[in-house]
Amino acid sequence: MEKNSQEELEAALEELHGFVLGLVHRAGEDREYGERLWQEIRASEGLLKELAYYHDYGEFWNRYRVGGYTLADALVWQVDHFKLYMDRPRDMNRYRRERLLLSAFETMLRLEKDPAGLSSKMQGETGQDIQPGM
Repeated sequence: MEKNSQEELEAALEELHGFVLGLVHRAGEDREYGERLWQEIRASEGLLKELAYYHDYGEFWNRYRVGGYTLADALVWQVDHFKLYMDRPRDMNRYRRERLLLSAFETMLRLEKDPAGLSSKMQGETGQDIQPGM
């Protein structure tokens, strides 16, 4: 029975690995980037659960928080940056759905490493011409 559970876990992890590599490919990134990102997500229990939920349901679980932020918060921050590029069609390709999703996972990984530093950056960079408190 234990062997069966281990096999199921390995199969699920391999499915998620392929899912990440598919996102990476559709985002125009290389496999090396995808492998690095996968290893970092796999090492984070919270982000691995978020990825599994997104894979299964196509939406965020939003139960994992780092510095008070969820994956959806990280995505919104990425979208705010996307708005800055709307008038630059040449740069738009890097802000496709897949790229934004991967960037949200990257942001959460960065938050795990430096919650205070990145939190202050996220609060200060709104993607708008006006800064907070003005």
